[in-house]
Amino acid sequence: MVLMILKEWMFQLRMLQTYCQLSLPMVGLKRMVKLGIGGFSMGAATALYSASCYAYGRYGNSNLYPVNLSAVIGLSGWLPCSRTFKYKVESSQDAARRAASLPLLVCHGRGDDVVLYKHGERSAEVLRSSAFRNLTFKTYNGLGHYTVPEEMDDVCKWLTARLGLDRSRS
Repeated sequence: MVLMILKEWMFQLRMLQTYCQLSLPMVGLKRMVKLGIGGFSMGAATALYSASCYAYGRYGNSNLYPVNLSAVIGLSGWLPCSRTFKYKVESSQDAARRAASLPLLVCHGRGDDVVLYKHGERSAEVLRSSAFRNLTFKTYNGLGHYTVPEEMDDVCKWLTARLGLDRSRS
């Protein structure tokens, strides 16, 4: 089951990579684009795994990870492969530098009975201790495995601040 999930993540990440490689240069936007990835639950796991691949510079199967991420958001999720990830990032100065430069927002509700709060909290701890210094972890008391307007407002504010979107308004 875990192998099937990892294969699906790899497929999704390759699709994103292919899209970026093919479409952005054609429209001349490659330098202007700020690319982020985010998700809820398993989508959050995919996003956090993608952050680890970005930092390390490779997918879990050792293929290069050429996508340049600007931000990562994980809501009610967890970090897969956290045991092997920490060693990979700590063994490379380039990986530590990329990890430190990537803004991450990890949010989790204390009442989540699908992906327990402790898994989200532990994921944030592993990421932070693995050179992801630009990480924000937000806790929502009573929040289960769903989102609420307060959380979405926090996501919007975080994205606006981290991606410089507030400066783009005239």
